[in-house]
Amino acid sequence: MVRSRLVPLAAAVLSACGAEPEVQEQGPDRADTVALAMATFDPAAFDSIAWETSDDAVDRGRLVYRISCSKCHGNAGEGDGGFVMNGDTLRPPSFVQPDWRFAEDGSGLRRQIFVGNVAGMPYWGLVGLKYRDIDAVARYVREGLRASP
Repeated sequence: MVRSRLVPLAAAVLSACGAEPEVQEQGPDRADTVALAMATFDPAAFDSIAWETSDDAVDRGRLVYRISCSKCHGNAGEGDGGFVMNGDTLRPPSFVQPDWRFAEDGSGLRRQIFVGNVAGMPYWGLVGLKYRDIDAVARYVREGLRASP
């Protein structure tokens, strides 16, 4: 009897800890959701985010990255995570390349994290990350991963 109650509880706890969306949709449905995320995105929401120190933001971003981003983007941000979606291995861009498009565009990076894309990047702003975590992971990518030798 106890076991029959523990199985659903364990399943609920594990699913809550997953921290990754099950984004399997493709085509028009996915495009609609990305459009919804773009319409929902509020760049002004980042204006009120304050961190005790820049290191606090980067530390939080490192954790968020490890949980939510590294399986696609790789541990070092080189785009080599090897995540397979619908039978295809995703090939996201390397954050550490000198010509990476968000190297000098923190607000664009935050928007990209929130909105995702139709190629497979989750629309994190709709499925799990708060604006504060999006800010943190963007800082970690730009100040942590890109700054690493």
